[in-house]
Amino acid sequence: MKSHFMFSKEQRNGIFLLIILIIGLQCIYFFVDFSSEGISVDKETLVQFNKEMDSLRIVKLEESKPKIYPFNPNYITDFKGASLGMSNKEIDRLLAFRKQNNWINSTKQFQEVTKISDSLLNQITPYFKFPEWVSNPDGAFKNYPVDDFSEQARWRGGNFNNKPKTFAQKQDLNKATAQQLQKVNGIGVTFSERIIRFRNKFVGGFIDDVQLQDVYGLTPEIIERITNHFTVKMPRKIKKLNINTATLDNLVTVQHIDYDLAHNIIEQRQLIEGYKSLDELKKVKDFPVNKIDIIKLYLSLD
Repeated sequence: MKSHFMFSKEQRNGIFLLIILIIGLQCIYFFVDFSSEGISVDKETLVQFNKEMDSLRIVKLEESKPKIYPFNPNYITDFKGASLGMSNKEIDRLLAFRKQNNWINSTKQFQEVTKISDSLLNQITPYFKFPEWVSNPDGAFKNYPVDDFSEQARWRGGNFNNKPKTFAQKQDLNKATAQQLQKVNGIGVTFSERIIRFRNKFVGGFIDDVQLQDVYGLTPEIIERITNHFTVKMPRKIKKLNINTATLDNLVTVQHIDYDLAHNIIEQRQLIEGYKSLDELKKVKDFPVNKIDIIKLYLSLD
């Protein structure tokens, strides 16, 4: 133990000097004031800086809020209505009104139908965008050929009569131009070009109107309005596959059927010893039920 507590003269002097240095530094820390008295704050500049920071925060909050774009109030959905601040009852009143094939033609009529408050009406009406036949009924159809809309495109009693035409009156969807498609309410340049581009993917065009479901962005309501005026009169000719004899490689040539689904279709076919109806495909594992009408265009039972 002695070896740990025995120090030479030089070591003792070094330890003593270290103790003095530590004590000195502690005294300086406790007794010397290092705060600067020369720092001055320009209060006006500080206030201006805080105002700028607050304005930047407000701008950031406004940017983070969901933006509302102009829309036709006739096509407000449950989600859209809720995002606008409408109650379920107000939305239901609008949907019930539209279900009767009635149209909202003014902000006043919108409030009468939905019974929304004045404050909410004032908030959302700046975004209402009615079609041309509401804002300019006299000139809405002056550029449209008579045989394109005939009596169905007239302004009657403040409502747009959109009853479907007969098969003979409709234009062939496989020959329709983008300009003709744009005459349908809800079809603009983007949708019309998208329809034409999708149609041209197939030599001969569409097989059936139901293929419009595959055009990206088209809602059932818009498809219904298209088929009120257009239909496939000269369908693309195809050779249907017998669902009970088709091979894996045959089935994958059909839209919406990949190798996994084709395998499941054949496996189900073997289990039930052949399909008796094409609707039995709905029972196949991972089958896209919402696309069955399109898939059935390519299949047969014999």
